[in-house]
Amino acid sequence: MNALWLENQQLSYRTDVTLPLRRAGEALVRVHLAGVCNTDLELVKGYYSFSGIPGHEFVGVVTDADDSTWIGRRVVGEINAACGDCFNCRAGRPTHCERRTVLGILNRWGAFAEYLTLPLQNLHPVPDHISDEAAVFTEPLAAALEIQQQVQIHPADRVLVIGAGRLGMLIAFSLALTGCDLHVVVRHAWQQEMLSAQHIKTLRENEIPQRCMDLVVDAAGTPDGFHLAHKAVRPRGVLALKSTYHGPITVDFSAIVVDEITLIGSRCGPFEPALRLMAKGLVDPRPLIAARYPLAGGIAAFEYAARPGVLKVLLRF
Repeated sequence: MNALWLENQQLSYRTDVTLPLRRAGEALVRVHLAGVCNTDLELVKGYYSFSGIPGHEFVGVVTDADDSTWIGRRVVGEINAACGDCFNCRAGRPTHCERRTVLGILNRWGAFAEYLTLPLQNLHPVPDHISDEAAVFTEPLAAALEIQQQVQIHPADRVLVIGAGRLGMLIAFSLALTGCDLHVVVRHAWQQEMLSAQHIKTLRENEIPQRCMDLVVDAAGTPDGFHLAHKAVRPRGVLALKSTYHGPITVDFSAIVVDEITLIGSRCGPFEPALRLMAKGLVDPRPLIAARYPLAGGIAAFEYAARPGVLKVLLRF
């Protein structure tokens, strides 16, 4: 099959990659669309020592499975393949499985290929009226919704999102549905226009109020973004870390202790609510699409996605 291949931090396009082996309980999925996210870009920089096919945001069709009722169904898939038997799995924490593989990130070939494999229990059927170009956003939208799984957000809460990029926009779209007093930090006029169209208030960095936000979401993944978030959160507030951080960040833990700040790491989230929001038209991620490339143009797609301010880049098959 054709695929993008990552090895020694070098990305290449190959036409002779062997199809992934479908194990018992898994499905073979032919990929329709796949999205490039910040984690993929960081993998090329050496975020993890990963060799193989990257990519974890996808929509496709099942072509082979032990359960024939799945064949022909259009699906999206959760990226953590858990063992089901370790301490974390038995405790109901499969995304923290001690022996998990992660699609396109850890010991499992990913979505930047014509085919991939995932356990059937990871797959979610896509309603017919959700387009491929919306469905491919299911994984990052689910990740955005994980914040609401971890933090109870009230309509009176003041909430700030730092980082109006690919994931930050989805976080903002989903948080706006809670009715909270939401603000998003922007750097570009187009970000302000896109958020204003959703009736979401925006701020520039020099307008961020200090020590008064109940919840601050850092979706920037940079030292500067973290420090802005720390300055904005109120005493006994919550700071949610929602990005791919590459490398250490210097943190003034004394101030965090004195102000009794709650730090929350946040990554994968619930797929079914994400699909419901898109099915009901409450979240439409398609305006975030910046470009579409064929798989053979994957190298150029990565280069474009790495430019500052570029939103979602899709690979089509």
